[in-house]
Amino acid sequence: MRKWLIGIVAVMAITAIAGWLSLSREQRDLIATMPTDRDVLFWNQEQRDAAFRALDTMPLLAQARVIEAGDTRLPLPLGEPIALGIDVDAYMQAQRSSAIVILLDGKVVLERYGLDFGPEGKWTSFSVAKSLTSTLVGAAVRDGKIRSLDDSVSSYIADLRGSEYDNVTIRQLLTMSSGVAWTEDYEDPNSDVARFNNHEPAAGVDATVSYMRGLEREAPAGTLWKYKTGETNLIGVLVSEATGEALSDYLSRKIWAPMGMQQDASWILGSTGHEIAGCCIQAATRDMARFGLFALADGVAGGDRVVPEGWFAEAGAAQFATNRPGRGYGYQWWTYDNGAFSAGGIFGQGIFIDPARRLVIASNANWPSATHEPSVAARDAFYRAVQEAVDAKLAQQG
Repeated sequence: MRKWLIGIVAVMAITAIAGWLSLSREQRDLIATMPTDRDVLFWNQEQRDAAFRALDTMPLLAQARVIEAGDTRLPLPLGEPIALGIDVDAYMQAQRSSAIVILLDGKVVLERYGLDFGPEGKWTSFSVAKSLTSTLVGAAVRDGKIRSLDDSVSSYIADLRGSEYDNVTIRQLLTMSSGVAWTEDYEDPNSDVARFNNHEPAAGVDATVSYMRGLEREAPAGTLWKYKTGETNLIGVLVSEATGEALSDYLSRKIWAPMGMQQDASWILGSTGHEIAGCCIQAATRDMARFGLFALADGVAGGDRVVPEGWFAEAGAAQFATNRPGRGYGYQWWTYDNGAFSAGGIFGQGIFIDPARRLVIASNANWPSATHEPSVAARDAFYRAVQEAVDAKLAQQG
C-alpha cells in the first residue's frame, strides 16, 4: 500500500511540475503571488487568465487527482472547413476565448486558440464537469452499482440519513429538482455556492455532505428546478460510494482511457479529499471535444457500451424548464428546443452537442464575469451560426 501511495503522489507531482513549466515566466510569477484566501469568483481577469490553465499546479489553492488517459489516441482527422460567415477572430477576442474546437462527423472543421493557450494545454472546465459527473451515474447504472434512478439519495450516502435528502431521488438530484433550499449567486460571497467551499466539515464527514445535510426544504421534491452546484457534488459522492472508486479513477477506466483521450486530465479535490464533482476538471479542449463524440456515440467508448442504451437521449432532453428562454435542463445538461444539448461552465467553458447534425463544439474562455450575459448571448449566436453553416454545407452536398 505504501509503495502504491508513493507512486500516486509521484505521478501527481510530475503532472503538476509539467503543467507549471508549460507556463510563461510572467504567468508563474503572477500565480506565485495570488491570494489563497479568496474564492476564484473574486479573482481579477489577469489572475484568471493565468490560473485557469494551471489550477491543478497550484497546491496552495487546491489538490488534484489525475484522470489517466490510455495508451491509444482517438484520431481527430481534418475535415473540410465550414464557411461560418462571421469573423471568428473577432468573436474569440470578444469572448476572450482560449480555444474553440469544432467537430463535424468526428472531423476537425475549425480549431483556433487564444490567450497564449494551445492544443497541448489544459484549461479548467468549471461546471462542464457536471455533465461528465452525471454520465458517471449512467455508467454506475450500467454496471449495476446503482439500482435505480428512483432510489433515495441517502440510501447511498449514509451521512445524509436524517436530512432532507431522505426524500430526494437520484433522478431529482440529476435534474436539480430536489426542492432543498440553495442560493447560487456568483457575485454574493454569502451565497451557498460561495460559502460551502469554505465550510468546516464535521469530523469524518465529506465536506459537501456535511454542508448539504444541514439545508432546509423550500419546495416538495420534484416540483421546482433550481441550479445547485452543491447537489452535483453530492452526485459525485454518491457515485464514489456506489462504485467504491474515486471519481477520477472511474472516469479514467470507463471513458477517458477507452475513448482515446490525448493526455491525462486532472480533477480538483475538495477539502476532505473528494473530487469537486460540480467543477474543475483540467483537460485539453480537444479531449473535451472527444467527450462530445462519446455522447454522440450514445456512450460507446473503445467499442464497449459504458452507459445504458439511450442514456444521452434521455439525459440530453429537457426534464424541466429553466429561467432561460428556449432552454431546458436534463441530467446535468442544458437543453435546446432544436434537440441540441450542452455542458456549460462559468466564465465561458462549454461543450455543445447537436446529434442531428453530428456536431460538437468545445470551447474555453475567460469572460469578464462568471455569467456575463452579453458573452452568453454571443456564444448562443455562435452556436446557431455554426448550425446554419452545417445546414448550408449539407444542402450543397444534396
